[in-house]
Amino acid sequence: MTVNTIINSKPYLAWYVKDPNKLSEESVLEHILNYGNWEDVQLFIKIKGVKGTAELFNKSLKNNRTNYQPAIQSYFLRYFNGTHE
Repeated sequence: MTVNTIINSKPYLAWYVKDPNKLSEESVLEHILNYGNWEDVQLFIKIKGVKGTAELFNKSLKNNRTNYQPAIQSYFLRYFNGTHE
């Protein structure tokens, strides 16, 4: 199973994307965190692992352009970097 499987099973997460199979893992993660539910997030983590997911998330934040909603970015910044306890 790949992370694109999540988007394929829930096309409404990226409804405006012509071919969701071409989305990068970073983009799939962004769509899941912004529009998915907690089960979607956990499935992504199950596929990539917490460390791999955290690395993708942190890498995406270094880009000049991200589409994370501010509350989503704030929450998962704490979640993936160990300050959520």
